[in-house]
Amino acid sequence: MESIPIRSIQHYLYCPHRWGLMEIDCAWAENYFVVKANLLHERVHSSDRFSGRGKKVHTAVSVWNDDYGIYGVTDCIEETARGLCIVEYKPTKPKNADWSEDDAMQVYAQKLCVDAVFGGNCEAVLYYADVKQRVRLPLAEQREEFDAKLRAVLSKMREALRNGTIPPIRRGQPCSGCSLRDICIPKLRTAASVRSAVTALLEETL
Repeated sequence: MESIPIRSIQHYLYCPHRWGLMEIDCAWAENYFVVKANLLHERVHSSDRFSGRGKKVHTAVSVWNDDYGIYGVTDCIEETARGLCIVEYKPTKPKNADWSEDDAMQVYAQKLCVDAVFGGNCEAVLYYADVKQRVRLPLAEQREEFDAKLRAVLSKMREALRNGTIPPIRRGQPCSGCSLRDICIPKLRTAASVRSAVTALLEETL
């Protein structure tokens, strides 16, 4: 079974085509949003562990789950008398929702790994830096739903990796903030023909 890094799951959920360009074509590019997220995670990971207010905080913890074939590094695990709690840091909170489904799926995969490595049934929250707010995720209450979707996504990812096939661009996929936009050129790939796409691009610049 092909081992899948947890960060790759989040990339696939955001855009399967972008994920394929990175994982299969080895394409990469950074923009403002990528750098902003990287700086946030570097800041969180800068300290191995610290204690205070009745809890121990461990950062950059390597975890894995052999049953699912997934592995990764958590931003932060808080250890209290109640047990463990994953804290995943994200730079921006969604405008019209309490949390992003893609972010929640990433944290669910982390939970599976943390529970497998340390035992127990850990909790999990997202921390959105722009609003300085923690959002508790209903991973226990919606476990079956999250689990079914994760297994389906992992199956699709492994199939694409085996075949070396980059998934097509989804209809309605938001591309404006993607760091690979200039590599992907979504208007060309989704247009009825390359000729019509190039014509449209020229009309925009004239």
